[in-house]
Amino acid sequence: MKISTVLGATILSLSLLSHGAPTPTVTIASPTATIFGLPGEVEQFPGIPFAKPPVGNLRFKPPVPLTEPYGVYKATKNRNICPQFIASTTDGNSLLPKFLATLINSPIFQKPILAASEDCLYLNIHRPAGTQEGDDLPVLFWIYGGGFQLGWNSMYDGSPWVEKSVELGRPMIVVTVAYRIGAFGFLPGREILDEGSANAGLLDQRLGLQWVADNIRSFGGDPRKVTIWGESAGAWSVFDQMALYSGNHTYNGEALFRGAIMNSGTFLAADAIDGPKSQGVYDTVVNSAGCSAAADTLQCLRNLDYTSLLNAASSLPAMLGYQSLALAYLPRPDGVVLPESPDQLALKNQVAKVPYITGSQEDEGTLFALFQSNITTEDLLLDYLSTVFFQNASMSVLNEFVSLYADTSKNGAPFRTGKWWNIYPEFKRLAAIIGDHEFSLSRRIFLEASASLSPDVPTWSYMSSYDHGTPVLGTFHGSDLLQVFFGILPNYAADAFHAYYISFVDSLDPNEGNEGKYSRWPRWGESHSLLNMYADHSESISDDFRNEAAVFLRDNIKHFRL
Repeated sequence: MKISTVLGATILSLSLLSHGAPTPTVTIASPTATIFGLPGEVEQFPGIPFAKPPVGNLRFKPPVPLTEPYGVYKATKNRNICPQFIASTTDGNSLLPKFLATLINSPIFQKPILAASEDCLYLNIHRPAGTQEGDDLPVLFWIYGGGFQLGWNSMYDGSPWVEKSVELGRPMIVVTVAYRIGAFGFLPGREILDEGSANAGLLDQRLGLQWVADNIRSFGGDPRKVTIWGESAGAWSVFDQMALYSGNHTYNGEALFRGAIMNSGTFLAADAIDGPKSQGVYDTVVNSAGCSAAADTLQCLRNLDYTSLLNAASSLPAMLGYQSLALAYLPRPDGVVLPESPDQLALKNQVAKVPYITGSQEDEGTLFALFQSNITTEDLLLDYLSTVFFQNASMSVLNEFVSLYADTSKNGAPFRTGKWWNIYPEFKRLAAIIGDHEFSLSRRIFLEASASLSPDVPTWSYMSSYDHGTPVLGTFHGSDLLQVFFGILPNYAADAFHAYYISFVDSLDPNEGNEGKYSRWPRWGESHSLLNMYADHSESISDDFRNEAAVFLRDNIKHFRL
């Protein structure tokens, strides 16, 4: 029997799945494949590979594109998620006992429960039913967050966003991409730099974008109308995709994206990938892995079995613990992929010149200041910031910065709560500093640079206050996932953000088509105003809160790199 006959019979049988409903079928050219998805009001194509599995000698290295044809491929289920770094096994101040952290991080838990594996570079596509090649729908490309330590793309179902876009008469396609996190995607050290393997996790995201550029037209999308969107580490990643190669976001002569949305994050100031702190991370992993005596420590790490490497990588402090957002694994400048620290790329505006939306939660830092209850005096706070967060800062610089948050009734998070919710003596001040440094005020610094150096590039910004009054946490980091991405509370805020974002993906203007339905969202460069979002309404406010701290942070940013 001819191969073509067998292939035709296979295609016919697959296309009659789901009780007679036609199975969506797409043929792509790069690499050559016939892909079958799941039918429904939103057609889904979960688990499409876009890179060779980064295992064996490809561990830690930049992703390698798929080039070999993979014939008939059933994109009908989610595939492996990348290894998760959920909890530290060495953080004595963590609320999680060591044995529980070890269990959560172990392959025994991650493989069967979370389906975690190094073979994890897949993307998911969601499109309106009946979409065909030539429809040229805009594309929303989602990058998940999780502090570069946890998260996976199949956690985020793009179907509700597709459904809403159809309802609003602005149909679009949603793509969610996987990328390596923790040591697997962001291991620092001069050994990584010398090999040319820096920031592999960012390059995973970039290769996913290139796959979309090559193939999304076959799914009915328009590769010229891609908007990238992320939250937290996903938002830092969106900024980094704008800043990669000093702002070069082209591929085969075309832009990979035309717009960007950043929820809770813009630039994340970071030390060099071969700096003292970074090398300390690498050396700790090597030592924990038993590779210190090896002639080639990096190859020794590559030769480790999966369990041993995961355990060694988990010897660094986790995000939800005493070290907080003084992250071990994060994108770091390497001279090529990220030519300079992201703060410098932001201040020089060496980024892709595309319209963007960026915003933050009012109380970004409260979640990350829950674990340091031993910090009961200003001296202890200064010591904590000096030894854990900002090792480049002199004590005089830290003293001046911390003094700007002396009045916690006014400048302590959760904000606008007076003396309430200071659950330990320095909680509100530490929460404000963390939130401002990594989210709220870094956002403004980037907007100011954009407005000054690229005034013709439209920008919009917001601050969410829909959880104001929540004890201790306020409108905390990550609450926009519940309110915005998942829309769990079907209120004004959810409806408005859906409408604004879908309009932006469609037209690069969040206001288009929303006049009279929701508040007009002013461009930041024209007014320096924020859209302040509440559960039942929104209003425009001046973006000038804690301005003295913002100016100090901008002018001294080199002291505040992680």
